[in-house]
Amino acid sequence: MAINFDLLKRLSETPGVPGHEDRLREIVISELKPCVDEIRVDIMGNVIGFKRGNGQRRVMLAGHMDEIGFLVRHIDDKGFLRIQPVGGFDPRVLFAQRVLVEARDGQLLRGVLWPAAKPVHVATEEERKQVPKVEDYFIDLGLPAEQVRERVEVGAMVTLDRTVERAGDCIVGKAMDDRVGVFVMLEALKAVRTHEADIVAVATVQEEVGLRGAMTAAYEWEPQVGIALDITLALDIPGSGDSDTITRLGQGVAIKLMDSSHISHPKVVQHLRQIAEREKIPYQLEILPRGGTDAGAIQRARGGVAAVTISVPTRYVHTVNEMVHPKDLEAAVNLVARYLEEAHLTDLGAGRIV
Repeated sequence: MAINFDLLKRLSETPGVPGHEDRLREIVISELKPCVDEIRVDIMGNVIGFKRGNGQRRVMLAGHMDEIGFLVRHIDDKGFLRIQPVGGFDPRVLFAQRVLVEARDGQLLRGVLWPAAKPVHVATEEERKQVPKVEDYFIDLGLPAEQVRERVEVGAMVTLDRTVERAGDCIVGKAMDDRVGVFVMLEALKAVRTHEADIVAVATVQEEVGLRGAMTAAYEWEPQVGIALDITLALDIPGSGDSDTITRLGQGVAIKLMDSSHISHPKVVQHLRQIAEREKIPYQLEILPRGGTDAGAIQRARGGVAAVTISVPTRYVHTVNEMVHPKDLEAAVNLVARYLEEAHLTDLGAGRIV
């Protein structure tokens, strides 16, 4: 299959931090409508598409729309913006980045992210060794203070400014975490041929600040099986040993066994592996020592859900240059589509009286 690069590019480049996913929501609704029987947006802001089956089993897909970013928390007398992170950042990757700030009228203002520290030209040797903290950073919009105050307010969304480009055999851009998960969900629904299970496809909100959208959606829809679609670390790069690699780029979709938020249901993992081997879909088994996905919230809904994460290996996670491989995207789409076609067959081992 050919990867829909234009769709992935639109998803990645569109700004949307936790609680401010409006622009993404419009894209998802447009793409999801032809694939489902009904679609709606809940109070949290999740986009939920329902594809009707025979009602005997319900499967929930979850790919989160939000990306890590900032909110404006203060505007000083000179017009510089101080920021509050929403999501986890390594401050080392923020130095001298361009950002987009959402103005009161919805326009996006371009600015520069810079730490409150001396430039190398005038810094002492000791000062040069210091690594800025996230709270040290400010934004320069290149505007007079009065114009900044007129156009920007506290709480304004800030995202990193970077386009999606091809790099060799790979694709590089911001917010692959987790726009690739949303992408895989949309493309897999288009590829489903027949199905018996009810399918609830959820583009979730506020994952980066606590898996919040997935939690409320799973509680409402009561799936028996929950599949989070997300990225995972590909540490097949210098500086990481073989035992720390987790996944490798271009070697196939990752089936997660566990992370900090959940342990995947063994019966669902087994079924996914059987499908991948039968259909010759390349896959990797993944254990992520630290980090979580929407599956962690879905798993805990009501009486419990058989949850698993299907991951796309990604290099340079939580930077503006997250790198993915089209072969892994293709494998993820194929695995999700083929599973949905036979999700009703997964033996969950539930309902027994012992």
